Amino acid sequence: MNQDEVLKRLKEGNERFASNNLNGNLQDDKRRSELVGGQAPWAIVLSCADSRVVPEVAFDTGLGELFVLRVAGNIANTDTIASIEYAVAHLGTGVIVVMGHESCGAVGAALAGGDNGYNLNHLLAQIAPAKAQAGSTDVNVVVKKNAELSAKDLYDRSSIIKVAVDEGKLKIVTAFYNLGSGKVDFL
Repeated sequence: MNQDEVLKRLKEGNERFASNNLNGNLQDDKRRSELVGGQAPWAIVLSCADSRVVPEVAFDTGLGELFVLRVAGNIANTDTIASIEYAVAHLGTGVIVVMGHESCGAVGAALAGGDNGYNLNHLLAQIAPAKAQAGSTDVNVVVKKNAELSAKDLYDRSSIIKVAVDEGKLKIVTAFYNLGSGKVDFL
């Protein structure tokens, strides 16, 4: 599939999910057997770790179709970037979706400030640029800005990703997941 076909497939899968019409394909023992020898995911999704946001379900995909990384606040940190580099360089995946979501708790915590302990403070510090650049204290506005900046970080901090984008082999898009409807808005 080319990049436009991948995005179309993601949108169609999300439409099925949002309309309660999941097809549930590629989730059985036959599919597991097909994947024993390797994987060839057609999209990468960097998403929040929030339990309400499950990319494989939200896009109505099966085993082996998405390469998903989940971390609070959908942060492009060293580990998520390295994992994405693997999928780009070794699996040939050509689309990255950086997906934030409505009412993100990590973004809310970054907006609230305060001392949340060493590890969480470290994670929330990575959301600070979105907080500073969003021009708003509305959590959903900051979530969208954070997805945009995480996508930019993928490009800026990885020569593997940058070269693939510049050569037209990779496309990075941002998205916003609406909790109540299940609809994904591509930004």
